[in-house]
Amino acid sequence: MSDPDQTPAITPATPGAPRRGAGRVLGIAVVAILLGAAVAALGTATQRTLWHDLPVGLVIALALTLSAGVLARAWSGLPALAGAAVGWVVMVELMSLPGSGGDVLVTDPTAGIPLAWAGIAWTYGGVVLLGVVAFLPRRWFERR
Repeated sequence: MSDPDQTPAITPATPGAPRRGAGRVLGIAVVAILLGAAVAALGTATQRTLWHDLPVGLVIALALTLSAGVLARAWSGLPALAGAAVGWVVMVELMSLPGSGGDVLVTDPTAGIPLAWAGIAWTYGGVVLLGVVAFLPRRWFERR
């Protein structure tokens, strides 16, 4: 018979207590992938936007990608950044495929349309920016 004053070996999870283990890691991964995918979808849709012949859509899309990478890294380190990068790359590649009518959101630089180079700048620029965030000093993201 067990002593009633002893605490049980397994205690039920209390509401509001932080999750530990695989469930927390999976939750972080899912949210990071969704963050990367959302940023990529928004950026892919706006990267060819011009304002007075300036590629403001591309600049804003790349700035949003950089800030999402910094957010993911500050939130939970390199694993969250990797999840955001995976979501970003997958969404950009999916949205780069031709649509049912042959329309494309990310153009080929050899296309004879204005700002056709923005597709390459968007695709590779975002990957470069996420890579730069991965190599920023760890102390910039530490809690003090």
